[in-house]
Formats: sequence, C-alpha cells, structure tokens
Amino acid sequence: MNVDRKGYFDRFGGRYVAEILYQPLEELERAFNEAMEDPLFIEELKRMQHQYVGRPTPLMKAENVSRLLDAEIYIKLEGYAHTGAHKINNALGQVLLAKKMGKTRVIAETGAGQHGIATAAACAHLGMPCVVYMGSTDADRQQPNVAGMELYGAQVVRVESGSKTLKDAVNEALRDWAGSFGETHYVLGSALGPAPYPDIVRTFQSIIGKETKEQTAELGFIPDTLIACVGGGSNAIGFFSSFLADDAVNMIGVEAGGRGEKSGEHAVRMSDESSRDAIIQGYKSRFLVDEDGQVLNTHSISAGLDYPGIGPQLASLGERGRITFTRASDREALDALKFFAEHEGVLFALESAHAAAVAIKLAQQKSLKGKTVINMSGRGEKDLFITSAVLRKEEWRSFLLDELKRLEETDV
Repeated sequence: MNVDRKGYFDRFGGRYVAEILYQPLEELERAFNEAMEDPLFIEELKRMQHQYVGRPTPLMKAENVSRLLDAEIYIKLEGYAHTGAHKINNALGQVLLAKKMGKTRVIAETGAGQHGIATAAACAHLGMPCVVYMGSTDADRQQPNVAGMELYGAQVVRVESGSKTLKDAVNEALRDWAGSFGETHYVLGSALGPAPYPDIVRTFQSIIGKETKEQTAELGFIPDTLIACVGGGSNAIGFFSSFLADDAVNMIGVEAGGRGEKSGEHAVRMSDESSRDAIIQGYKSRFLVDEDGQVLNTHSISAGLDYPGIGPQLASLGERGRITFTRASDREALDALKFFAEHEGVLFALESAHAAAVAIKLAQQKSLKGKTVINMSGRGEKDLFITSAVLRKEEWRSFLLDELKRLEETDV
C-alpha cells in the first residue's frame, strides 16, 4: 500500500491505495488540475450545465411552510436539475474530464440510483459506454432507477457481496478500475475516496453553493442557516462550500437516524458511539466499525444515506465545529416529506427529507432564527415505490398485484 499526504483535511482524507491504483490517481489529479485551468473545458462544462442540466436551479421561498412554522424558509430546488438530483453536476463534469483524458469507458457505483442515473445519462450524452455497480439490496428497492440506467444504455451490475449496498458497490468498482484504468475512468459519486476524488467532487458540486449565494444576494440577504442531508456528503459540501469562510452562516448536516439507536439501525457517523477513525476504501475518515475495524451494517429508509463513512472534509469541518451534525429518523423524514408535499407542493427525495425534518423540528422549537435555506438535493418521484409501501400500503399492494396479473397476461 502506498500512502502520501495529499488530499488531507486535518487528519482525514489522504490516499491509502494499493500500488496499482497510485498511477491512475496521479494521472487523474494532473488531468483535473489542467482542466480547471483550461478555458475551453470550463466553457464547454458551463454550456452543458445550462443547456443539458438546466442550471441554474431555482431558489424558492416556502411561503406556506414559513407561515405555518413561523420561520423564514427557502428551498434550493436542486432536484429540478436534469435526472432529478444534484448527482448530475459531478457526473457530467467527470465524464467530460474522462473524454478529455482520452478514456473510452466509464464505470460508477450507486446506492439510491441517482448517481447511476446521472452517470448513465452523462455517458449517453457524451457518447461513452457505461457500467454501473449497484448492491443488489439497493437494486431491489430502487428498480425504477435501474430501469432508467438501462434505458440510458448503461450495464447495471448487481453486487451480491457483503451487505449488498453502496459500500460493496464501491468495492467492486474499485476492483474493476484496478484492472482496467488504462481505458477506464471511475466516476466516484460522492466527496470521499482517495485523493483527488474529494476535491474533484466538491469542485463539480460547488455550483450549488455558488448559485445559492448569488440567488440569496439578489434577494438582499445572506442565509442565517443552511441545512443539507449527509450520506457520503457530495450535496452537502457542494452546498456549504461557498459559505465556509462566513462564520455567521450556521451549517447543519443531517445524517440518517434510521429506525433506532442500536448498531445496524442507522447511519450516524459523526456522533454515534460506534463511529471511529478508520481507513477504508482508500481514505481516512469517520466510519461505523466494530472494535476490530470491521464495517458495521447500516440502515436508512433512503438508500443514499446508508453509507458507513462520511467524506473527509465534512468530518474535519464537523470536528472543528464549523458544521453541526444531527440526525433525523426514517419516520421524521417521511413526515417531513408529507408536510412539504401537502403544504408547499414540493416532493423531497427521502434523502433530502431528512434535512427538511430538521428544519421543521428547529422551527417548532423556536430555535430557527433568521433566514434558512434547505438543499432539496433530489426529487421524491424516485422514491414512490418505497414511500407508497409505507404510506398507502394496501392500495400499493393491490396495485402491484394487479400489475403482476397484467404482466402475466401481456405478450408485449
């Protein structure tokens, strides 16, 4: 294993990889730094962000919710971006970078499926073949996203090892890359992994924070509080990045409280007693591991938040106190999803609903002061197969049985 001091955020981050991966990571770092100084690359990326992704995404004042909660709440509607979530920002940037590097194949991992959808779409748009690794547990509960990836032309590889979720998909993608990096680029989907990935993903996602800062300035204010959900952390670090130097802006990261406090019932990395410093999947951060360093099982109703680790920059900012971390349970996320849907006409993804849940809780406690912006990192249509099974179980069961019957009777 080759270890160097690149890509550290205090004691977190770094590059802890097998010798075989050192060369492609060095190549990637050089290519990324060159691209960020290349006016033609930046111009092409901005053009596609506008014409293909649909940026800028709106910043909306939640008038009804603000009145009901006696708080001033705004929503950054990142879910309005093409493919339905923030993931397209990073995927498009990295696939364009892969083309600039002369790569002929793209691979990715995905949890909830939004990163897989975004990477598959970006590859289709830019004419690149795509393979997406997805834990079979996640694939089973996110079949609509699997179908979407395949419609975009991607090959979806079900991962049957380990807990069959995101961490296992990452492992398989890394194995693939180790044997094919000459022609392959690995589009890592969150602000984690070995350097330079945390910097790359933050940079491509920073457009969320830049737009938010510009949009709030146009409205004549600086936000008092920013709230984002945190799995690996790409939407959060992108959202927070433009405000990190302004100590007056309160930043809250919301982790998956799941269904309970016991190990395996949640994915809380920054405050749970099972969270420890560990070196996993090429970087050092806070992970849910046992005393022997073995990764623990996690749970969240949202497949995008059940990763056992957290991005190294977010871990550093949390320990410094620049970001306050808290949790929201499955039930609280579902209640928040319903509340914003019924009163504001906005359907949060289950991941983003965790951030909405904390906004509701703080407003009810009268501790949400000034102007608050929630990052709605994704739309909730992708989760209807999950939320319907909880919120309208009998109707959903009847629908599925009828669909199965129709499927068996149809020849097409």
